[in-house]
Amino acid sequence: MTTTAAPPAPRWGLPLGLGAFLLWGAMPLYFPLLEPAGAVEIIAHRIVWSLVFCVLLLTVTRSLRTYTVVFRNPRTLGVLTVAAILIVTNWVTYVYAVLSEHVLDAALGYYINPLVTVLLGVLALRERLRPAQWVALGFGAAAVVVISTGVGGLPWISLVLAFSFGSYSLTKNRAGRTVGALPSLAVETTVAAPFALAYLGWLTAAGVSTFGQQGVGHALLLVSAGIVTGVPLLLFGAAARRLPLSVLGMLQYLTPTLQFLVGLLLFGEHMSPSRWVGFALVWVALVVLTVDGTRSARATRLAAAATATVVHEP
Repeated sequence: MTTTAAPPAPRWGLPLGLGAFLLWGAMPLYFPLLEPAGAVEIIAHRIVWSLVFCVLLLTVTRSLRTYTVVFRNPRTLGVLTVAAILIVTNWVTYVYAVLSEHVLDAALGYYINPLVTVLLGVLALRERLRPAQWVALGFGAAAVVVISTGVGGLPWISLVLAFSFGSYSLTKNRAGRTVGALPSLAVETTVAAPFALAYLGWLTAAGVSTFGQQGVGHALLLVSAGIVTGVPLLLFGAAARRLPLSVLGMLQYLTPTLQFLVGLLLFGEHMSPSRWVGFALVWVALVVLTVDGTRSARATRLAAAATATVVHEP
């Protein structure tokens, strides 16, 4: 008699998803604790300790082979190397935004990320957009123009965050579904680790490293960057297996919303009238995109159900 593994319990999907997006949304409260370390030093530690955390988890779960096998596949390794460059760019920009009091710009970047994903689908995958998606992109472009006019230049932090993460997601999609979230992050940090270690070594040799120079508490906080990176990713991966894609799509807006509230209410960042208008345009674009996506998904489900009914008719 054989037994099959029980499917993941759906009731845990929402708490797991909420946990992931709430932790990501609270990141602006964490990185200032790592000062006086700068953005690049923080990211170097984040890379190194994330790798240690991932390898330990892979070892404990006896799934280390899913990590090592990637290094025998040049194509997958090449794709994940590109992904590593993109995610490190995203991390450095985000930490710089938080430490330089541009949390609202970071929130805007993650608000417009779904719009950038749609745009990249057109440019890279030659996808055809529905009319509502074009309308959403139009609102997004108008938002960038309004904000750029109001602040006297492009909101480069927002754009770098949106395009780096959108490109990262596209790159990971091209890698296929053969590499899970945990081994994938382990490979990406492995690729970046030599450069991170070299930078940390240079800081130490130059006598400007904060690690070990600001007390045990500071050192432990830097080490914790690996856990802070890995835990929400694991929660998200578990939630993605239990929740419909439409629910995950709605939950993703929690992260920039929390970042927006932290920047506005806790950090007291200034919101000029042009930025309010820009954010409002982005929010309208996201409503249009979400409604259209929900309708499209419903139509697809109905069409699939109708096809299945026809196939099973005697």
